[in-house]
Amino acid sequence: MKFVNELYQMYRNHLTGDEEDAVVLVLHILQEHSKEDILKVIHEMEEDEVIQMFAMYLIESLKFKMAQEGVGNQGFKPQQPPNRYH
Repeated sequence: MKFVNELYQMYRNHLTGDEEDAVVLVLHILQEHSKEDILKVIHEMEEDEVIQMFAMYLIESLKFKMAQEGVGNQGFKPQQPPNRYH
């Protein structure tokens, strides 16, 4: 959460509150940092933050896969999978 708090403090005057703000900011951050940079941030996270992050990744990846395969009656359409942001 420390990294998120720092990002928020840096950009809070530029955010409008739309989900799109977060997406644009995250994509920009990912483009500017290497895998090693990202892993350093992850290593600094608390255990519960890492678990929450991985859970969100798994949930979004499974939702994408189900939509892609046409499983069930989802209310979402397949978009770019979470692991292809960079």
